Amino acid sequence: MRLIAHPEPRHAVLVSSGTGFPKRFYERFARHLAARGAAVLTYDFRGIAGSRPDDLAAMVMDYPDWGRWDMPAAVEALAEAAQGRPILHVGHSVGGHFVGFMPNHDRIARHAFVSVGVGYWGLHHRSYNPLELFFWHGFGPVSLRRHGYVKGGGLWAGTDLPRGVFETWKRWCLKPEYFEDELGDRLRPNAFAEVTAPITSWIFTDDPIATPVTAERLLRVYPNAPKTIEVRTPADQGVRRIGHEGAFRAGMEPLWDEIFADLVAPAA
Repeated sequence: MRLIAHPEPRHAVLVSSGTGFPKRFYERFARHLAARGAAVLTYDFRGIAGSRPDDLAAMVMDYPDWGRWDMPAAVEALAEAAQGRPILHVGHSVGGHFVGFMPNHDRIARHAFVSVGVGYWGLHHRSYNPLELFFWHGFGPVSLRRHGYVKGGGLWAGTDLPRGVFETWKRWCLKPEYFEDELGDRLRPNAFAEVTAPITSWIFTDDPIATPVTAERLLRVYPNAPKTIEVRTPADQGVRRIGHEGAFRAGMEPLWDEIFADLVAPAA
């Protein structure tokens, strides 16, 4: 975990990574929010980057473990450092999927979901489909056979992934229901229906994965949370591309200010 804090923080922000993104990817974003008066905690999910064991092939875990164990632990660590300040959450991609697995989700006052949408390939941009289908049926299985985990590099630009992450992620992404149909049995216990903190979902028109349609589908698993979807174009931000990860890259500071302002706005 890494805490970056203003000398006199007024807000506490947890940043939950997308799949295969190390915490260092969010460093610039965290520093920007810290300069605005926040204490910001970033962390690596188990099996990823700084939390990767030496023998990743021997690691036994499941994808939802990130929500059941890692996200709750990060919340508790931030709560201790925050000294009573409300905890706000920025979830990138899968960082927004797993809030309902957290037993302590109620410690979070408000969420900003960034590029969060269901992973079912059939709802993604058609131009992206060949690449993701090859990842699920070709690159990933071959990497598992060769290494015992999905090795980063080449087609997969993210970090090394544990077997349990890839296999569950693949299962979900190949069916229209994603994980929603498993919440009543395979994925119990969960608290998705108990999440009531407001969620603002930030979507970008050139993201092939998290679109207005997939964002709305994902938000269905949080039936009792107030929800808003904000759609932005690259032109809105004065950049040529945002895609699925570009919201956290240099040059996006005006967007970061907009997200932060929404997070800290007084409750309606």
